[in-house]
Formats: sequence, C-alpha cells, structure tokens
Amino acid sequence: MAAMENQQQATWGGRFSEGPADLMLRFSESVSFDARLAPFDILVNKAHSAMLRHIGILTEEERDAIHRGLDQVAAKIERGEMEWDAKLEDVHMNIEQELTKLAPAAAKLHTARSRNDQVATDMRLFFKWACGQIDGALREVMAVLLKQADANRDVLIPGYTHLQRAQPVSVAHHLLACVEMFARDRRRFLQVREAANVCPLGSGAIAGTTIPIDREFTARELGFVDDAGHPKVTRNSMDAVADRDVFLEFASACALCGLHFSRVAEDMILWMSQEFRFADLPDAFCTGSSLMPQKKNPDAMELLRGKAARLQGNLQTLAVMVKGLPFTYNRDLQEDKPPVFDSFDQTLLSLQVLGQTLDGLKLRREVCARAVADPLLLATDLADWLVLEGVPFREAHHIVGRMVKLAEDSGRPIHEIPADEASRIHPALGGDWTGVFKLDQAMARRNGPGMPGPERIDAEIARWRGELSAASN
Repeated sequence: MAAMENQQQATWGGRFSEGPADLMLRFSESVSFDARLAPFDILVNKAHSAMLRHIGILTEEERDAIHRGLDQVAAKIERGEMEWDAKLEDVHMNIEQELTKLAPAAAKLHTARSRNDQVATDMRLFFKWACGQIDGALREVMAVLLKQADANRDVLIPGYTHLQRAQPVSVAHHLLACVEMFARDRRRFLQVREAANVCPLGSGAIAGTTIPIDREFTARELGFVDDAGHPKVTRNSMDAVADRDVFLEFASACALCGLHFSRVAEDMILWMSQEFRFADLPDAFCTGSSLMPQKKNPDAMELLRGKAARLQGNLQTLAVMVKGLPFTYNRDLQEDKPPVFDSFDQTLLSLQVLGQTLDGLKLRREVCARAVADPLLLATDLADWLVLEGVPFREAHHIVGRMVKLAEDSGRPIHEIPADEASRIHPALGGDWTGVFKLDQAMARRNGPGMPGPERIDAEIARWRGELSAASN
C-alpha cells in the first residue's frame, strides 16, 4: 500500500485524519501545467485583496504588505526561482503559501472566494490575453500575404477545382483568398475575447458568500469592463464556476484557424512540387532526405497540416469532458487546461511559422506563365461570348464542349480551330470568337466585385492595407 502523507493538506485537510497517498498526489496535482497561470493569479490576488481592503476585511497595511509580497513572488517566478510543490496541488496554493512566508496577512487572502471562482477568473484573464496574442500573429500573417500579393499581382496561374485546371486567376487573388480566411479567424478570436470579458470572482464554490463583497470593484480592478468602463460580472454563481463555454469557443477558434492554415500549407506543398513548380519555399523552413540527396521537402507546411489535426483533437477532448457533467464544479474540469494551453501554443507557433515561410516564398514566373497559357482555361469565356451573341447558356456550354472535343481529337489548341469547322458546330462561331482567348483582356473583363481583375486586385490590396493599419493602431 502506498505510504500516506502525515501532514494534512494545507487547504482542505482539516476534515481528514490522514493525508493523500503519494500516488494520489501525483495523480491529482495540476501545478505542472497550471503554473503558467501565475501572472494572472498574481493580478487576481491583488484585485481581491484590494477589494477586501475596500470592504474592511483587510487593513491598509495588510493590503500593502500583501501587494509587496505578491510583487516579490512574481519576481521570483519570472527569474525561474520558484519551486513548485505538487503537494500544494496547484498554482494558486503554491503562490499563497509562498506569499504567506512574506506577508502573514495573506492568511486572510482566501476570504470570500473559492479556488473554483479563482481559477475561473484566472482563465478568463488568460483567454483575453491569449486572444490578443493570436490576433497579433494573424495580422502578421495577413501582412505577409498582402506583401506577396502586391509583389506578384501580375503573375497569373491556373485556378483549380477538383484539382483540375479551371480558370485563370492571379497569384494575388489566390493569396487574398487566404487573407479573407484569416480575417474571419481574427473576428472569431475577438469574439472569444469579448465572451471572456466577464468576471466570475465572488461566485465562490457554488453559492457566493455571506460576506458583503463588492464584485463590481474587483471587476474594474481586473479590467472586466465594457466600452464605457462599466464593470461586467457573471449573473449566476453556479453557472460562473461550471461554465466552460469560453474554453470550447477558444479551442474551436483555434481548430478552425488550424483548418485554414492547413489549407494554405497544402497549396504551398502543391506549388512547390515538381509537378507544379509554381513556387519555391525558403530553405530555412524545408528539410532534405536522409537517403535521397536531391530532395527538398516542405516539412514546415506538412507539420502545419499535422498541427491542425492536433487542434481538432483538443477541441474534442474538451467537448467530451464537459458532456454530461452535473452542475457545478467536478474534478474532471481540472483537465480543461492542457487542451486550451496546447491549442494556444500550437496555434501561435503555427501562425509564426506560416508567416515566416510565406515571407520567403518565391514564385517561378516562367513556369506560371507557361501553365496559364493553356487556352482551355478560357473555355468558359467562349461560352460567355456565345451567351452575349444570344445563345442560351446550356446550349453554349454544349457547343464549347464540342469545340473542346474537336481540339483534343485534332491535336490543335481550341483557338486555332479553323473558322469553317467552328461554324459547322454552330453558326454563331462564324464571328470573331477567338478574341476571348487573349489572356490580358480576359482578366481585365473580370472586374466585378470579388473577381480577379487587375483593378479589383489593386483595390483589395489597398483596402486590406488600410484595415490592418487601423487594427495595429
């Protein structure tokens, strides 16, 4: 049988005649992963002690001593000198025990709160901070995409559906599509940050406290306020400690962002392949083969695809954990932190890798030009021309299909089919239909909203630059 601890656990041991087994301590501790909440826990302790002074539980001298002690603990943690003790279970009790050595008044610090509402508050501060960090990384990726779009706005490539050549697009249009995706990610993370901007401190373990605390005071101290500076507090103590929606929303935003950077990565992998050869990626984010000396593998992009799967797993972990839990707090919820911490770490790191890799992207302009010279990319333009000549689109589609078949059977490009052969397929083809195959004119005609025409691309690049500049200020 495992040896039992003789010393009672510091926070709840009064009820027990013996301490937890060593194995239970190792099984139940969380400080190994929640120590990263220390900066937020320091802030919460300062705000809570300030509120306790505000309502008369602490004297001014006690509050000041606690704040000085918290500053000393924070400095010790920042220097890497803090010894985290698993016997104290979590970051909160480790900090409190260290603080009590410096300021005996810290014995009053846990008045009118539970670790339930304390950790809920710490995590909401974390989410607000984490969303800001990811938002910054997203803006950097978008800025790189805009830079590349600007530098390559004259480069045309085939656009693909079903991974088959479809219609011509500019590289800039393709990259701006990625900007659109990441802009939606920005909006989602900003929404998560706003969802986290409600203070649960004062909810206690389940039913608040009989001590006349001032929750609005604490909310203001911690920055849980609306645009007008009014404090925002949770409205139900049970929901405040049971709620894990923000965890799921954050993990969901990370997972969807992962899907987006995975799709960008896949395009880069294709573009770099010898079959496409549209682009080259920087050596610093590629590797070679241990066997084949000619290889240059897009490992960073492949790892991004793998990270996206990991983010999906984190989201599912949280969803399954919360499903069916009774109100309010259950120890299962201790395991809510590793998935969101990992999602934050991997999303931020992945965006940084994506941005730096794309910054070194080099287009092979000659290869792109050869690929986009395929006249069949403008077959739909010929159908459009027939429509403007009065032919119903379904009939025009069929006519152009016959033209494509004739070109393939005769081994000639579609625009070189003789006029007499074309007119036999349909009389409307007796006109000057070959002009639709002039690529520059075809792109210039694509000038409606959302299209890849040059004027539209110029306007979109300018618009996104303005939005990113405003977001940075």
